[in-house]
Amino acid sequence: MRNTVQIENTVTLRVPQSIQAMLNRTTEELGRDLRLYSALMFFQLGKLSAGAAAELAGVPKVIFLDLCGQYNIPVSQITPEELRDEIG
Repeated sequence: MRNTVQIENTVTLRVPQSIQAMLNRTTEELGRDLRLYSALMFFQLGKLSAGAAAELAGVPKVIFLDLCGQYNIPVSQITPEELRDEIG
């Protein structure tokens, strides 16, 4: 088995205290939410694969796919027409 080194970057995001108060989230909770919501959006836009988005969100891929369902984000990029063609 190969050893891999994970390199991470830290991104600082300024959030007004009034927004944090409106959301009623601790700093840790807000950070977790922002990671999840950005991962969901990047996945929905096709910018990240499910695996990469799950990694960004900090959750296992199966949990991320479940969250996609909860937020009505399709996990398949196949169009209904393509599906009909496949089924034939």
